[in-house]
Amino acid sequence: MGRIQQVFARLQGEGRKALIPFITAGDPDPGLTVPLLRTLVRAGADVIELGVPFSDPMADGPTIQRASERALAKGVSLRQVLSLVATFRDEDRTTPIVLMGYANPIEAMGVGAFAAAAAAAGVDGVLVVDYPPEESADFAAALQRHAIDPIFLLAPTSSDARIAEVGALASGYIYYVSLKGVTGSATLDVAAVAARIPEIRARTGVPVGVGFGIRDAATAAAVARIADAVVVGSRLIEEIERSAAATACDNVLNLLSGIRQAIDAAAPATGEP
Repeated sequence: MGRIQQVFARLQGEGRKALIPFITAGDPDPGLTVPLLRTLVRAGADVIELGVPFSDPMADGPTIQRASERALAKGVSLRQVLSLVATFRDEDRTTPIVLMGYANPIEAMGVGAFAAAAAAAGVDGVLVVDYPPEESADFAAALQRHAIDPIFLLAPTSSDARIAEVGALASGYIYYVSLKGVTGSATLDVAAVAARIPEIRARTGVPVGVGFGIRDAATAAAVARIADAVVVGSRLIEEIERSAAATACDNVLNLLSGIRQAIDAAAPATGEP
C-alpha cells in the first residue's frame, strides 16, 4: 500500500476527511518551497499537490497562472521541482506528494525517465491536466511500474463512459473539478457536487477529492460532508502572493489551520462511507 492509500485508509478508520492543499513549486522563490511544504504539513495537510510551473496552464485561472509565471521567471524547471521534492523527503517520509501539471515538460524529459526520476525523488502521485484517459494507459502503466499513482480529473460535464475510463486507470484518488471553468473562477455549488459524487463512486474504486472553488472554511466543511478529500489551491496562492517572504509561512499556516479545523468539525452526511 502506497503513502496515498495509507492516508485514506487511516482517515477512513478515524472518520475524517483528507485535506489536500496545492501550491506552485518555486513560487515566489524556490528557496521558500520546502518551508511552505513543511508548513502545509504543520497546518494539517494529509496529501500535498505541488504544481509544476508551466507557461500555458490552460486549466488554471489568473491566480495560479501568476504563480507559474513567478516560478518560471526564477528558472524553475521540472527537474528542479523533483529536487525540491527530494529535499522535502529528506525530513518527511510520510506525507504524500502529488505533482500536478501539464504534458510538455514530461514529454520533453521522456515518460520513462520522468517516472523513474519522480520515484527517486519521493513523488507519490502525478496528475497531468492535458493527458486524457483515452490516451493515458501507457503513461499510467509507466507510473505504476514505479509505484506512483496516476491521478485523473473528472468534471461536471464528464460522461458515464469517461468516468468509467478514469476509474479503470486511476489510483490514489480522483480529482473532481467542482465547477465549469478554470481554478478560482466561481463559487462552488455544493448541492450540484453532492449529486455527482455518488455517480462517480458507483463507477470507480478510489477516493474522490473535490477542488476548484473552495475558498473558505465553511465551503471546505460542506465539501467534507460529501467527498473523501477537500482540495484548496487558489486561495493559498493568493495568501502567498500578498505576503512578504518572511511572513508567508505563518500566514499560510493560519489560513490552512482554520480550514483543517472546519473539515474535522464537519459531520459526515448520512450514508457517507
